[in-house]
Amino acid sequence: MTRLSVCVWAIAALLPNFVSGQQVSAASTLQGRLLDAQGKPVAAGRVELKTGGQTISVTTDAEGKYRFSALHADTYSLRAESGTLQADSGPIVLGERESKSVDLTLVPADKTPFFDPPSFIVAGVTDSANRGGHGSDPVRHSTEALVKATASLASGAVSAGDLEAAQAYQQAAERDPSEPHIFDWGAELLVHRAAEQAVEVFSQGNKLFPRSTRMLSGLAAAWYSRGEYDRAQQFFFEATDLNPADPAPYLLLGRVRNSSIGQSAGFAERMARFQRLHPENAWANYYYAIDLRPTAPSKAQALLDKAVRIDPRLGAAWLQLGILLADQSKFHEAISAWQRALAADADDATAIEAHYRLSQAWGRAGDLAKAKSEIETYQRLSKQSAEAEERERASVREFVFKLRVPAPASQ
Repeated sequence: MTRLSVCVWAIAALLPNFVSGQQVSAASTLQGRLLDAQGKPVAAGRVELKTGGQTISVTTDAEGKYRFSALHADTYSLRAESGTLQADSGPIVLGERESKSVDLTLVPADKTPFFDPPSFIVAGVTDSANRGGHGSDPVRHSTEALVKATASLASGAVSAGDLEAAQAYQQAAERDPSEPHIFDWGAELLVHRAAEQAVEVFSQGNKLFPRSTRMLSGLAAAWYSRGEYDRAQQFFFEATDLNPADPAPYLLLGRVRNSSIGQSAGFAERMARFQRLHPENAWANYYYAIDLRPTAPSKAQALLDKAVRIDPRLGAAWLQLGILLADQSKFHEAISAWQRALAADADDATAIEAHYRLSQAWGRAGDLAKAKSEIETYQRLSKQSAEAEERERASVREFVFKLRVPAPASQ
């Protein structure tokens, strides 16, 4: 088999590596995987990073992974070539002490994958501050949490950027319809609540890269954002089934557990598989426990005990463990679990519910002063969380679209 040789060129920085006599920090990392057109890893590929007069070479491992460390903050462009195969990605901006992951997908050099340009173009942005709604809405909250988690899978820094940044994502995907470019464009659309357009982009990406689990996950998130839960469920399940050993699709699926998807037999089956394949993953034990809690509380409690042993900072697991203990009238142990939830790395929703349940527990125990303190904290945090969500929603600039004008027919 012909040995794959992959060359990666770095764009030279316009600024020198020394500013005011001080060396720029060289603690940044660029890593990723080399993939073939089917999304399978390419092992034993030689990867070279060139900058200035220096060349650094590494070889991809059995999973197609490469890694360059101790890099300076700079703007890079990746290019991979092997015979008639090539891949390009960039620009890639590395800040000081930043780590980025960029996957490279090899395609024929003389033929890029067929990609129909989306039927829309970004025409502008609009202020979303007065769209109404409330940040504590459970459906909206779970949707926005899912969107953030999906965007975190992007190769670049997807954010609520300006119009020029959004158009750059689209142009990159149309110029080079690689798996990273298409996914990043779809994720950018999701962040700006353009779910309908994201469905179109992720659908085309799924046709081109049917072995990409994150493309399936992005498509699931887009349908979920549109409120099309049956279609979302189909792609969530396909993502977990494509590569059952990959934890990422299960973690996204877990975020929609409070929807109708979470009540399905397919959800339970996949969370059981997640825990079976990853018994030492705290989240795997947590999600399976949540699914079992109504029908098998003893088994659920054992799984939650295991989850907090694996990761004592998993506040969500401590919260649910406290609820199970309270159901058994073990209120002293439940109070301890909820206090551990607050001491752990709890998110806003976990902390808010923990304070509420502590207020009830202390009231039941007759300690009215502690009950009053907890309910006041619960009310304050609830208000702060809702206000923060509303500010965040208002800060996201929404895209304005228009249909593409068809090209005139040739005479």
